[in-house]
Amino acid sequence: MWTMLLSLLILTAISAPAEGVDFTPLIPVHRTAMTPSDSLGPRLSVHKQAVVVMPTDWTTPQGIMQRYERSSPKDIWQPVGDVIPVVVGRNGLGWGIGLHPTVLPEGPEKREGDGRAPAGVFRLSSAFGYAPSAKYPWIRLPYRETTPALRCVDDVQSRHYNRIVDKSQIKPDWKSDEEMRRGDNQYRLGVVIDHNANPAIPGRGSCIFIHIWKESDTGTAGCTAMSQENMERLLRWLDPAANPIIVQLPAATYKQLRPLWVLP
Repeated sequence: MWTMLLSLLILTAISAPAEGVDFTPLIPVHRTAMTPSDSLGPRLSVHKQAVVVMPTDWTTPQGIMQRYERSSPKDIWQPVGDVIPVVVGRNGLGWGIGLHPTVLPEGPEKREGDGRAPAGVFRLSSAFGYAPSAKYPWIRLPYRETTPALRCVDDVQSRHYNRIVDKSQIKPDWKSDEEMRRGDNQYRLGVVIDHNANPAIPGRGSCIFIHIWKESDTGTAGCTAMSQENMERLLRWLDPAANPIIVQLPAATYKQLRPLWVLP
């Protein structure tokens, strides 16, 4: 199955970015026709590492991931390492809120509890895991050791919605959350995807990570997941000085937006 996905999804053309940047997240407004004014290039000029995730379509959980890097905004994105298999939300993808423009092609919109991973372009801001940081001297992203008290709040009524908080340090105002130190291996290592991050809009999705998958054919609740070996390889590579981003789009939409958004 993965061989078939690779043959369907791998794209090889590379584009160069423009200059300038703005980290402000944008709220999507759908429109089929897009113009040069919708270009994402200026917003991506400071990013030198990119993780591209592509399922075959909007509803398929299985996809592929390719890493890219460049030395400067004027350089061409270069692929790094092999293409690897990943899974996204059990119901595929839905447009999220990140660095991408507000004008978007048609597609479902990410909502809380919909089983979709966010589509778009997002910063990769930090890492987390079960072990103390001393065990992972090779992780360069800001790293947080998780504890049983550490939770990610998914209650849309909470003022802490879409935030990772220590419930032993604050009075909970929420009725539901995500345990960051789970009883399984899936959050043993992870990366925070800055979806719907600043400000967090209630109901637009929360607690989105890259983490270790349960199984290679099992979609997630809304995250992106891979094998532990590939998770470690990704974390060894990610460098906060390179302002890493993740691009998640169905293959056809990626092909459509690649030249306009100046994507890898």
